[in-house]
Amino acid sequence: MSRWQAGRRHQVRFSLNGKPCCGEAEPRLLLSDFLRHQIGMTGTHVGCEHGICGACTVEIDRQPARACLTLAVQVQGCEVRTVEGLAPSPDRLGVLQAAFKRNHALQCGFCTAGILMSLDGFLRERPRPDEESIRDLLSGHLCRCTGYTPIVRAALEAAAELADPGREPTDA
Repeated sequence: MSRWQAGRRHQVRFSLNGKPCCGEAEPRLLLSDFLRHQIGMTGTHVGCEHGICGACTVEIDRQPARACLTLAVQVQGCEVRTVEGLAPSPDRLGVLQAAFKRNHALQCGFCTAGILMSLDGFLRERPRPDEESIRDLLSGHLCRCTGYTPIVRAALEAAAELADPGREPTDA
């Protein structure tokens, strides 16, 4: 018999945005639903529920992952980071978030959380990306409002600011 018995709720312990977290989940419960409905992290959006749109992207052990393709029980013992974890404090935006704001890189905002999470991991691994590599990353996300140009501009600006922390952000 499987360790995860169907119909039975299991306790899931993990780190969420740097703090210990615990909740109960049935083995078939998706991480996206678990985060939103049981933990209250509503920044993780659910779009297609097939892993195509990217709206549900979170980081699991510092790697971008689609929360709609991950079972909640799979994050047992893991480090999970959601868009709520990008800001250094409740009253201050993170570098990437501030660049999105300055560049008007969101409109309806539905895709924004997933894009921010993918870019966060991407900029850690590629601190000096070019436009083509950012556009390639964004090809895994569906945005119906912006046309991607302001998102690319914001990502390039954030990358420059992260690479040179003393640099003044540009006003857009």
